Amino acid sequence: MTIRTLVTRRSRRLGIVSFDPALYRPASTVYGIERAAREAGHFVRIVSLRTIDRAGVNDALGYLAEQGVDGVILVAPQRSAAQALADLPADLPAVAVEGRHEGDVSVVSVDQVEGARQATAHLLDLGHETVWHVRGPDDWLEAEERGEGWRAVLSAAGRAIPEALEGDWTPRSGYLAGKILAGRVSDVTAVFVANDRMALGLLRAFSEAGVKVPEQVSVVGFDDIPESAYFTPSLTTVRQDFDEVGRLSVKVLLQQVESAEPLGHARLVVAPRLIGRNSTARPRPA
Repeated sequence: MTIRTLVTRRSRRLGIVSFDPALYRPASTVYGIERAAREAGHFVRIVSLRTIDRAGVNDALGYLAEQGVDGVILVAPQRSAAQALADLPADLPAVAVEGRHEGDVSVVSVDQVEGARQATAHLLDLGHETVWHVRGPDDWLEAEERGEGWRAVLSAAGRAIPEALEGDWTPRSGYLAGKILAGRVSDVTAVFVANDRMALGLLRAFSEAGVKVPEQVSVVGFDDIPESAYFTPSLTTVRQDFDEVGRLSVKVLLQQVESAEPLGHARLVVAPRLIGRNSTARPRPA
């Protein structure tokens, strides 16, 4: 069976190609898609890849073709996914979730730039002179876009733009960044961390160094993982609506599956929302 035969049958099964289900972002996206598919009367087949590349995606599509799925949703927020998406057959109903993929694939994504703008603007509005940033990995489009939003707000406000600290989404990388920033606490009063798990590590490093949050340093994360409300202190963060991402992804895919005529390629963006908690406050007078 070839991949192109996907469009010749209606199995009421949809395929999902994702990777690293241990990460909160991909796992939550897949769950949102799966729930939306069930509500639309469809089952799903999920293929989890260690990395998103051409060979892996082609193998996944071959497997899903054998399962007779009607179309495919690819959770592909890494830069390497763009090349893999370029290989998709033109007549395959497909939607990519996240990223800025060019070409002939419909895309549903959260506005990562806007989320970072909200986080950074919140800290400036509280009165902080500038905002430091712990970024995500280089190959992630989400990390790049969150960095863009942070940088744009500081630039528009005419504030100093500190050099971003490296992170890899793990609490350990946030902890290491926190140890560096704790040594510069006289200069650092606000930090935007690119995800909540790194923010957890950063808070631990600050606690060990005796740096008080938010009395000395305010911290904002990104994702609003379920544990964020129970950090010490509870974490101000940016919430992504994974249910809406799932609903729109399934809606766009089913429009392709059910249409007798070729459809235009959709670009749908879901708005994020800042969730205020106890990790941010006005800066303490010098």
